[in-house]
Amino acid sequence: MGFIKEFKEFALKGNVMDMAVGVIIGGAFGAIVTALTTDFINPLIASIGGAEVAGLIRLPWVNYEGLDLEAQTALSLNYGDFITAIINFLIIAVILFIIIKSMNKLMSLGKKKEEEEAAPAEPSDEVKLLTEIKDLLAEKK
Repeated sequence: MGFIKEFKEFALKGNVMDMAVGVIIGGAFGAIVTALTTDFINPLIASIGGAEVAGLIRLPWVNYEGLDLEAQTALSLNYGDFITAIINFLIIAVILFIIIKSMNKLMSLGKKKEEEEAAPAEPSDEVKLLTEIKDLLAEKK
């Protein structure tokens, strides 16, 4: 019973639940970035530079005669898909960097505000002078 209790505590911790939500949102975000790359970026690259991102390299030892396009693609090195995956990764990495940097900045602003509120204010010059007078009077007695 101890193992089940420990697992339940672990699974219901905020960190695990936050991570699960992050994975689900990350999957959806990955699909959006893939669509962006496939439907917008790849056609732009092809139209500007004349290069086709969806290319493939035929292997010299494979006989492609009589095969349809799908079978030829399955038996080839699809460098276009690899380039698309690299573009997707770079887009996601840049966006995550910006999000994390923004979150860190917001968190540091919150910490600074808490520190300012928690730190006692320095006494004014008048208070310092009165404290010195009080101490001098206490020494005379």
